[in-house]
Amino acid sequence: MQHTLAHLKKGERGVITDVSSDHIPLKLLEMGCLPGNEVELVQVAPFADPMYLNINGSHLAIRKETAIHILIEKVANE
Repeated sequence: MQHTLAHLKKGERGVITDVSSDHIPLKLLEMGCLPGNEVELVQVAPFADPMYLNINGSHLAIRKETAIHILIEKVANE
């Protein structure tokens, strides 16, 4: 099963493996939402949208409809 950012639960981490550039705003790519970067779900707003993420030290919020297009490989918490 492939995981996406939308599958992460609060506190879980993963490494971005693929980004569907057709559905991802260029601004997110410029802010570090690229394959190979580590991402952690910091907080989820009420009704599960938007999601507050930490990507390589940068904090950003994205909508769940965008998060389903970003594939990740989950990383075990230390």
